[in-house]
Amino acid sequence: MVPFTRISAELNGLRAVVRAGMIGPVPPRVLKATARALRAYGPLGAATTLPACRFPGRTGLVDERGAVTFAELEQRCNALANAWLERGLGVGGTVGILCRNHRGLLEAMSAAAKTGASVLFLNTDFAGPQLRDAVAREGVTALVHDEEYTGIVAGLDLPEGTYTAWCDAGESDLDRLISEGDPAPPPAPARHGAMVILTSGTSGKPKGAARPQSRSMALPGGILSKIPLRSREAVFIGPPVFHGLGLSAALLALGLGSTLVLRRRFEAGEVVEAVARHGCTALITVPVMLSRIMALRELPSHDLSRLSVIMTGGAPLDAPLARRAIKTFGPKLYNFYGSTEASCITIATPADLAAAPGCVGRPPVGTTVAILDGEGRPVAPGVTGQIHVDTPAKFGGYTGGGGKAEVGGLMAVGDLGHVDEGGRLFVDGRADDMIVSGGENVYPGEVEELLSLHPAVREAAVIGVPDEEFGRRLRAFVVASGDLTEDEVKRHVSANLARYKVPREVIFLDELPRNPTGKILRRELRG
Repeated sequence: MVPFTRISAELNGLRAVVRAGMIGPVPPRVLKATARALRAYGPLGAATTLPACRFPGRTGLVDERGAVTFAELEQRCNALANAWLERGLGVGGTVGILCRNHRGLLEAMSAAAKTGASVLFLNTDFAGPQLRDAVAREGVTALVHDEEYTGIVAGLDLPEGTYTAWCDAGESDLDRLISEGDPAPPPAPARHGAMVILTSGTSGKPKGAARPQSRSMALPGGILSKIPLRSREAVFIGPPVFHGLGLSAALLALGLGSTLVLRRRFEAGEVVEAVARHGCTALITVPVMLSRIMALRELPSHDLSRLSVIMTGGAPLDAPLARRAIKTFGPKLYNFYGSTEASCITIATPADLAAAPGCVGRPPVGTTVAILDGEGRPVAPGVTGQIHVDTPAKFGGYTGGGGKAEVGGLMAVGDLGHVDEGGRLFVDGRADDMIVSGGENVYPGEVEELLSLHPAVREAAVIGVPDEEFGRRLRAFVVASGDLTEDEVKRHVSANLARYKVPREVIFLDELPRNPTGKILRRELRG
């Protein structure tokens, strides 16, 4: 029997997607076509089919190459799928995608899924050895990549070959295949492939997390119940679509029939100009992107009157940045907290962030969050423990074997956190980042947030390093926005926190090392 809570989550999700316009009145022929596409290709392959059926003439995507309608995008995906099928790619194969944000990424994703192949999203920051390791480990049979990655792709011997998706000049391999392929819907595959997203690998080797191609309404409905995205609008997606936040936003936009506005590289000025020019109602960012947008002198000169949602995620949003964003844009900021293994966990609304700027909010209906101690027991509000969750899109394990520890059906996500009396969740840091110094537990996030409050600190990171006397000591890395000394940093911390939380060392950097989703690469700081 399906648990009542799951049924309730589905019903609430269905109401939310109807309210947002993802599901609405359509002619019977459109209803039949969308149902047929979902059965034939699964949600990933049908992601481009559904808006093409409902809004064929509407602009579906805008990138540096221009605009395409939803119908044109779907025809390109069909043609690519048929061309691949003729070359033997399909069920049992895996298509790796190594692309920045542009139409080719979505075309490769949809076309591969239509053939029945699995889809693996690859990190564009990978060095050659990392790429080769992931390709071998995940059984990639064909690779789609931007021309700029030709060097690290060279030498890969894949059964179904490698294909360029973007060339700065001239025709890409995907363009050529699309011109040769039949734009009619391809035959339904015998079974649907998997969708595999790699973990960020900030603390070790990236792992493949396979996500089921679920038709559940609980996940999109849960997000839409918290964030007022609506049908037939325009959404700018800044984070890489190869990772969870960007991919979730892209799939939501397609489901809503909203125009996706993409840029291959993030340049704050170009992003704001694109948001204004295309009348975007939603801007998806990671915190470091939002910070750079806020620093633009020309920001007030752009007409952003249609912008009603600024969603950030992928990395911690510190309280000072949240306050500045709310002051600049008004009550439009939403903070999305999730993980590759769990998908969406909580969302902080503008009301949450006004009351508690450092929080990540509350879970949507259908998601359970618990803070447990080392023995698996719930802790009181305000007490830090390990974050455990159950979500509608929880993964089934890593592709290489193994998974996350669970307690009573709740999965440990690897983060430490606490809830306040209002039930809002705060993330205190990664469990493996906690520093034990002189017998005291120090959570780097607490010290980092305090450092970010100093007017001469642009950003900061704190790690633990070996110490003969205390076991571990704190080392702070600071990017200063003005004149600042090591002693001033230490005095700022000692005036506000316990003595054992004061960094023994302060190292000044021009910038902190980050991955494409904005997470700080602590392993590089540790050397």
